Amino acid sequence: MKMSASPAVRPLRVLHVVRQFHPNRGGLEDFVANLARAQVAEGLDVSVLTLDRLFARPDEKLPGEDHLGPIAIRRIPYWGSSRYPIAPGFPSAVAKADLVHVHAIDFFFDALAATKPVHRTPLVATTHGGFFHSGAYSGLKQLWFNGPTRLSSLAYRRIVACSPQDAARFAPIAGKRLTLIENGVDIDKFRGAASPRKVKHLVTIGRLAVNKRPERLLAAMAELVRRDPEWQLSVVGTASDWSAERFMAEVARLGLDDHVTLHLGVPDAEVRAVIGRASLFVSASDFEGFGIALVEAASAGLGLVVHANTAFSDLAARHAGIGLIDFTDPGRAATGIAAAFIQLPEHPGAPDWVDDYAWASVAARYADIYRVALGQPLADVPDFLDEASASVKHQKRPSPLLGIHPK
Repeated sequence: MKMSASPAVRPLRVLHVVRQFHPNRGGLEDFVANLARAQVAEGLDVSVLTLDRLFARPDEKLPGEDHLGPIAIRRIPYWGSSRYPIAPGFPSAVAKADLVHVHAIDFFFDALAATKPVHRTPLVATTHGGFFHSGAYSGLKQLWFNGPTRLSSLAYRRIVACSPQDAARFAPIAGKRLTLIENGVDIDKFRGAASPRKVKHLVTIGRLAVNKRPERLLAAMAELVRRDPEWQLSVVGTASDWSAERFMAEVARLGLDDHVTLHLGVPDAEVRAVIGRASLFVSASDFEGFGIALVEAASAGLGLVVHANTAFSDLAARHAGIGLIDFTDPGRAATGIAAAFIQLPEHPGAPDWVDDYAWASVAARYADIYRVALGQPLADVPDFLDEASASVKHQKRPSPLLGIHPK
């Protein structure tokens, strides 16, 4: 009897969709890159769809096809505001995917939902703070969230909240399809990089964005320097709502030229060198989707002194060593930073809790999300559908490779 061979199983094709990606750097871009790398290591076929221009350099067009290591990148044109860029060229990229993973709540989130009856590709999304990174237009944002966002969310088989505050916000529109998976962090990138001795040197890492409140950080720095001219601040990141010129103009206005250095778009090796000259990580941000830079700083062995926003407060409630202060008052902020420096051990190290955010664990949980979206069984996770209300603690379990038969 002649027997037909079983169709070969090929790797699952996952398309990550994110408005900004390499060569731009930031928390969202790093999240997608690290998750994609972890998934490639597990045997998935991973690619990224993004826009062909960086918001910080809108006149510079990037190549349509590119790679970041093993990750294939496709870039498409857009028009309109960076707040809601319109990019109609996405359907051809989606057609090749077995599953689409959308990051953040923007045009792509809505457009992929609206075209679901056409492409029929399973959709999952990660919230990344939604579009609530600042209080601007809060009334309009809430109307949009309760209208178009709620409607679009119906097309997504799973929605992942990356922080407890996101879980609380999205629970009313996502219901049982919501799962809380806090962000993974590359805890080895800067591990142990902090200065081996206590120095009056601060470092902050992140975009020059309105929600990061650079003006408050500089005001606190000015007060610190007024009390003790030994203090230094290194600012690492990329330009965003604030340009380098605007930032340095504020530095000059406050008389901080000899005390503040700006490092934009620098590679990880240089960031590590900058961290090596510092003892404290600071952030005046009044909104964070999660706080990736804080966890990276903790892995480096830096002391942590941050504004008491919701995300940082959530982390501080669960993890020791996170100092919360009020950056709305420069004097009180300066006092808090100085006190944290005094209390800092002479030879601090990374706290044990940073290992909870290792990417291998986070990628395993996303593999479970994909299985649910694809209708695959989850025999090892009997309570998976109730995880949105369960503990945030990452579960470190093996994650078998996902495979799929050719379409």
